[in-house]
Amino acid sequence: MRPGTSWTDCHLAAEREILKALLAAGLLHNGTLDEVTDAHLGPIFFPHGLGHLIGCDMHDVGGYIHGTPERSSRPGLSKLRTSRVLENGMVLTNEPGCYFIDALLDAAFADETKSRFMNKPVIERFRGTGGVRLEDVVLVTYDGPQSLSTCPRLVEEIEDVMAGGQWPPAVDRAPELKRRWSRLADDASCMVEYVVDESGRISA
Repeated sequence: MRPGTSWTDCHLAAEREILKALLAAGLLHNGTLDEVTDAHLGPIFFPHGLGHLIGCDMHDVGGYIHGTPERSSRPGLSKLRTSRVLENGMVLTNEPGCYFIDALLDAAFADETKSRFMNKPVIERFRGTGGVRLEDVVLVTYDGPQSLSTCPRLVEEIEDVMAGGQWPPAVDRAPELKRRWSRLADDASCMVEYVVDESGRISA
């Protein structure tokens, strides 16, 4: 997610990772990653766009403006709120998800081009579970994306917080997430950034 990257390409990369995981877990079978991608199985399990611009509004305008790529009609891509090329300083949500929606599954099972890749007995075990979506608010920079979301992400972090542990933690255990640690100032006037030293220790 660097300047010059197509948001459409980001969505397609996320879609392939989800399909790769579904193949590895045995929910999809009898085909390669390219084959299940070409059969448009991605939008069955990842039925929404990867994210949206954030600015003055939570779902900001400007996704499809004059001089930017038009909305695609391809399944999955048609749900994108923007298909723009990323620019330095843009802020977007990055929120891949995997869902088990009855209406979409039923339609796919009825479509031979899709159903031949779907392991029905395994998929049926997931009906009624809903799905999961992980959302980060990301700042696009020339040095790579910076995550402005500082909620617990690791299993250990989630368990620590659920057990009453402090947040933010004393040490950033996932520097690869490039989280930008901050908190609301006491007078609520601005955000105050934390300092993270070379050992990962976080301090105000």
